[in-house]
Amino acid sequence: MNSISGTIETTAPATAGSKDWTALVGRMGLALIFVLSGLTKLTSMEGTMGYIGSVGLPFPAVAFAAAVVIEIAGGIALVVGFRLRAVATLLAVFSLITAFAFHANLADQNQFIHFLKNIAMAGGLLQVVAFGGGHLVAGRK
Repeated sequence: MNSISGTIETTAPATAGSKDWTALVGRMGLALIFVLSGLTKLTSMEGTMGYIGSVGLPFPAVAFAAAVVIEIAGGIALVVGFRLRAVATLLAVFSLITAFAFHANLADQNQFIHFLKNIAMAGGLLQVVAFGGGHLVAGRK
């Protein structure tokens, strides 16, 4: 708010093309952590399954496989825009589940930061669900 005239300041709206490219870069940023996390899990399968079991989740091997598929395939699908809203919803739910299952010790500063990171990622993904991912997505002409 401009205190002298009392009017609200605005900026010129972004062009449709720049919005599409911005949406793509945003999706790439969101996807990066999922793809890297999934690939990292593959390099330490035993340790990851042990960690899954240590928090009390049943069937660590199944949870491990599901997490790797969700993270890698979901991250790639997010970038290319394949079934974008469904994938963004799945990744948002996955982020919330992992926040509460693996990062709920909020007295530990590291866990608190990871918890908030997962909540923020879910928030960004829900923006994709609500507003779409622009026109640079799979299947668009």
